[in-house]
Amino acid sequence: MDDLKKTYREGETDVKRGLRKADGDESAGDKLANAGDEVRKDLGNAGDDLRNEADKVDDRDRRL
Repeated sequence: MDDLKKTYREGETDVKRGLRKADGDESAGDKLANAGDEVRKDLGNAGDDLRNEADKVDDRDRRL
């Protein structure tokens, strides 16, 4: 499921970046928005990775 969410986030970021470049002019606002999208995507993916690792630790502790 997390791979699906990661793929979705990456696709969403790429589409937004493409739409911003569609007018042929990438303004400072476009660059700032692209940077914000990248940060949001990376934080979402990092949160999923952290949750997965915490689940692994929790599962291991329950088996003990």
